[in-house]
Amino acid sequence: MNYARIAGTGSYLPEKILTNADLEQLIDTTADWIVERTGVEERHIAAPDETTCDLAERASRRALDAAGLDPGDIDLIILGTTTPDHIFPSVATQLQHRLGCYGGPAFDVQAVCTGFVYAMDIANRFIRTQAAKRALVVGADTFTRIINWKDRGTCILFGDGAGAVVLEAAEEPGIIDSRLGADGRYKELLWVPAGVSSGYEQTRQDAAFVEMRGSEVFKVAVTTLKEIAEQILIANRMTVADVDWVIPHQANRRILAATAKRLGLPEERMVDCVRTHGNTSAASVPLALDVAVRDGRIQRGDTLLLEGFGGGFTWGAVLAKY
Repeated sequence: MNYARIAGTGSYLPEKILTNADLEQLIDTTADWIVERTGVEERHIAAPDETTCDLAERASRRALDAAGLDPGDIDLIILGTTTPDHIFPSVATQLQHRLGCYGGPAFDVQAVCTGFVYAMDIANRFIRTQAAKRALVVGADTFTRIINWKDRGTCILFGDGAGAVVLEAAEEPGIIDSRLGADGRYKELLWVPAGVSSGYEQTRQDAAFVEMRGSEVFKVAVTTLKEIAEQILIANRMTVADVDWVIPHQANRRILAATAKRLGLPEERMVDCVRTHGNTSAASVPLALDVAVRDGRIQRGDTLLLEGFGGGFTWGAVLAKY
């Protein structure tokens, strides 16, 4: 039987760093208040001429190097993003062109902050059914391009970045299981009101930015992340004690802490990059995964639980042996 295993990881953060002290000069806030409310101390901001595809390419090349593979070895590219370079073509096809690995399927997935987890689930199914041998799975966002820098409820949270994983066919897992979900009833709790087919040319300018009802998002996120973790573990006759590392969506520090508490998980077994990354949307899970792989925390044979939660609302989890 075919399984999909993680052959390599990579990530990239833009050079520019925006600190909480910098934000004190832009909006009515303090560095201490931001840390208390979110846990974020700094975030990376893409340069004006830096696109989502630029970030994705850098992360992808690092993942390929880690896997010891060339771009030509890849026969599938799936990229999670909410901030594509263009309405079309997809970022995935542009990334394919830059890497020079033509011919195989390449497409974007739009599930906001859950985009990478959705992409992992899809790539796993391609490999399990032998429709692909090696997949490049990417989460990348220049999310600060859709942030209102006068809205302190959102601008303190988000940053830009990209993370990538190479999956390859293997005789043993690899990915043990994956679960996805969504509920469109919650769309206005976290959304961008502007759209292409909903009065695009008449939309007020401020509607092109993220709007969020923070306290309501917090409640749903914590409940959902706990439930999806429990569901996937129970389905595989496992408990939290069997998991070496939980790599959650890096929404904010309070959500991570509350989720760990509800799961009965020691916080030291949860990978937390919120302080230096902020919320990088679809990039947050693969970024955190790559950081923990490269600093030696995650070792071959470890059991990992990756979790995503995003606007829509969307959510998902991937249970895997590294």
